[in-house]
Amino acid sequence: MTLQVLVVDDEPLARLRLRTLLGDCTAPAAAVGGEAGTAAQAMEMLQRLRFDAVLLDIHMPGADGLALAQALRALPQAPPVVFVTAHTEHAVAAFELDALDYLTKPVRLERLQVALQKVERQAQAGGAAAAPPEVLLIQDRGRTERVPLAEVLYFKAELKYVTVRTATRSYILDASLSELEERHATRFLRVHRNALVARRAIRALEKHYDPEEGEGWAVRLNGIDELLAVSRRQLGAVREAIAN
Repeated sequence: MTLQVLVVDDEPLARLRLRTLLGDCTAPAAAVGGEAGTAAQAMEMLQRLRFDAVLLDIHMPGADGLALAQALRALPQAPPVVFVTAHTEHAVAAFELDALDYLTKPVRLERLQVALQKVERQAQAGGAAAAPPEVLLIQDRGRTERVPLAEVLYFKAELKYVTVRTATRSYILDASLSELEERHATRFLRVHRNALVARRAIRALEKHYDPEEGEGWAVRLNGIDELLAVSRRQLGAVREAIAN
């Protein structure tokens, strides 16, 4: 099977470079099924023709690549998007739009092959039939990490940031606890004004002495030894979560 790829970039030399690289791809084989210099041209082609993937630049005149990727989500059979850009700072926005991969220019053949292998695997798995796992996109020392939400044990507000804790490590997330609670209420339960815990990870509710708050309660989670204080206001909700 040869993947048919739509290349979207306003620079002719960039499109030529990708055309050459795609011609060198063998596992899987790929070919340029169409080219577009603007988001409008690309959308017109995508509504008429079938492609297996879109290699999409971000900075273009008129609507940019992020806007096109957003519009593609409304199409019933939209092909997966692989961003190809010289700018690394858009990675978070790209993955929030369900981009399959994010390549930085100049693109290497080996890296392009990896992206196309992801396209092939998704096609073999039935395309969008299986929803991708929810992830948090966390900026860590100049790179973007995808942390599966299913691995997160708790969120804890610390000054202006939120600590994200998994069984193996901690991350710092620039977000608000209220926003996380609203977005992930089915997965996480507020146990204190400064903490949300994964419902699936709650193991026990224990009597606990806190030097600042005195006698009270704390929740114990699977996978870590740390206890998290439970406020009196949330005590009933925690007991209900354990019972269920």
